Amino acid sequence: MGVVNVTPDSFSDGGRWFDTEAAIKHGLDLVAQGADLVDVGGESTRPGAARVGEDEELRRVLPVVRGLAGEGLVVSVDTMRASVAAQAVAAGAVLVNDVSGGRADPEMVPAVADAGVPFVVMHWRGQSIDMNNRAVYTDVVGEVLDELRTAVQQAVAGGIDPARIVVDPGLGFAKRAEHDLALVAALAELRAGLPHPMLVAASRKRFLGRVLTDAQGATPPPARERDAATAAVTALAAREGAWAVRVHEVRASADAVRVVRAVDAAAEALPDAPRVPVTPGTTNPEAAT
Repeated sequence: MGVVNVTPDSFSDGGRWFDTEAAIKHGLDLVAQGADLVDVGGESTRPGAARVGEDEELRRVLPVVRGLAGEGLVVSVDTMRASVAAQAVAAGAVLVNDVSGGRADPEMVPAVADAGVPFVVMHWRGQSIDMNNRAVYTDVVGEVLDELRTAVQQAVAGGIDPARIVVDPGLGFAKRAEHDLALVAALAELRAGLPHPMLVAASRKRFLGRVLTDAQGATPPPARERDAATAAVTALAAREGAWAVRVHEVRASADAVRVVRAVDAAAEALPDAPRVPVTPGTTNPEAAT
């Protein structure tokens, strides 16, 4: 899932695709690089971000959705507003990606149910303006599982077909770096505990900057210098059976998925005979004892 931010204040790209024509070209470029679908959003959800008005969000999003869908691309819309979701679907979007999981707007779940499109339910504890204050957990994996199950149940109770639900653990939303890393480490447990396709959205996020800071002993690299770290999470997500990853730079992550698939195929082709162990520090298998 390639990201098209039609915003002037994205943490990642700082308004590079705010112009409609630039955003459409960027979406086409992402697909050329290997994206299977493009996610168009008109409202930043970075920590501390204030909300934009409904009319402004519609003005940003609809021409881009319409333009990309008109080019034959598979388009999703990233929004917390039912009105934007409904109009984006009418303009050609085929999936609604709501970071609030339907909780920011009480009309969202009915609108998605009426549209009959897939719906991404993300783990969410509140609006971006103060979500960092909500990053308090005793057991982050268990609490995220429980809260996501509740959100999914509410979506299903509101009429959304369970077969059309995708879940997202919400990396970076009301979470500190240690929480995000714990969730990435527990992707297998999350997949087992939530019987729905899983979207993993780690791209360029703060916890990756923290990891790179710890490794390099310097200030965190800017968001656009975290794509290699993002691809590492993509490889982990692919190995654990994620449905998709949401990324800003597609090629590195698409390559990571190809490598994981190739390694998995090679593993399946291995004979059943036991492998010869190699003693650490040796390069000659016959030297193993």
